[in-house]
Amino acid sequence: MNLIFILSCLAGVSLCFEVHQSHSDLITVPGYKVQIFCTYDKSDYRVMLWYQRPPGDTAMNLIGYLNFKDPTMEEKYKEGFNISGDLSVNTLKNASLTITAAEEKHNAFYFCAASRAQ
Repeated sequence: MNLIFILSCLAGVSLCFEVHQSHSDLITVPGYKVQIFCTYDKSDYRVMLWYQRPPGDTAMNLIGYLNFKDPTMEEKYKEGFNISGDLSVNTLKNASLTITAAEEKHNAFYFCAASRAQ
């Protein structure tokens, strides 16, 4: 299984800042827990969105988002995925996406993006 993760920059905004994502590329075996981390330091951006793009697909599927400390998951991803972190701090923001037990169906590109709270 090859799970690929890519850096993401907030699109559609004239001022783009760096959102750092780790791992940039990850290979794992079925059944293992996979955790992806995103960090950034823009103080007024308190929402982290997570997306999945399956291989060969152009659609970016919203997995869920973290608003300050509160995660919201899309129905399709409520089982097998978790979002956590704390974006309420005024220092470096940290959030993570966890796949609790990786399966072949999780083979995809995963993206994180930051947004201002609405």
